[in-house]
Amino acid sequence: VQLQASGGGLVQAGDSLRLSCAASGRTERHNYMGWFRQTPGKEREFVATIGFWGGSTYYADSVKGRFTISRDNSKNTAYLQMNSLLPEDTAVYYCAASVSGSTITTRSSGYAYWGQGTLVTVSS
Repeated sequence: VQLQASGGGLVQAGDSLRLSCAASGRTERHNYMGWFRQTPGKEREFVATIGFWGGSTYYADSVKGRFTISRDNSKNTAYLQMNSLLPEDTAVYYCAASVSGSTITTRSSGYAYWGQGTLVTVSS
């Protein structure tokens, strides 16, 4: 499975961005997909995750109410809609996917596949 993240960029505080994560190759079914982010000198942190059918979603407290994760299984793509962006949201955002049949988790160790990252910069 290959994951390709896109949609990052430079925006101002209060703006919105939508990240996309397209899966290709031997795609997994009945898995969950998530987003993590990382800034220099810090550990990668959980942002959001979504179950295969979209009924289960979890968010980090820092983004709850501002970010929305979704997925389109017909396109093997997950999305992260980011609204009301703050300077502290600046980071490299990574998408990730689990193997089939896994139990949804917010822990990075639960994800087998990772994208290359897309940079989001929010200016104040």
